[in-house]
Amino acid sequence: MWLATQHGFFSIVQKPAGQFHVRARCKPDLESLITLTGLDVQLHHTPDGDYAWRIVLRQPEVLTVMAALATSIDYSNFKTRIHEKPDQQDKLPIYSQFWSQMHEFQQAKSI
Repeated sequence: MWLATQHGFFSIVQKPAGQFHVRARCKPDLESLITLTGLDVQLHHTPDGDYAWRIVLRQPEVLTVMAALATSIDYSNFKTRIHEKPDQQDKLPIYSQFWSQMHEFQQAKSI
């Protein structure tokens, strides 16, 4: 699962069963997530992995992450929020491109 949030961009996968890897492209995103959730977890650097940073969680901790992300939504426009956040602004062109491509996909499917 990909999560584009005001706290960072994350990928969550389960491997092996019962072990969830919350992965990020940059360390500050996971540091922000750890601060938001208050989880006591170890941050792993995986420079040869698809994602350079990760934390490993159990399912109850993943639920904590999801709840924290959901309850932190206090904006009416995601791209505007990203523009306003100095630690996330560099992702705005990427999110805008993704938004545009998904909009094109929607238009094509609406025909």
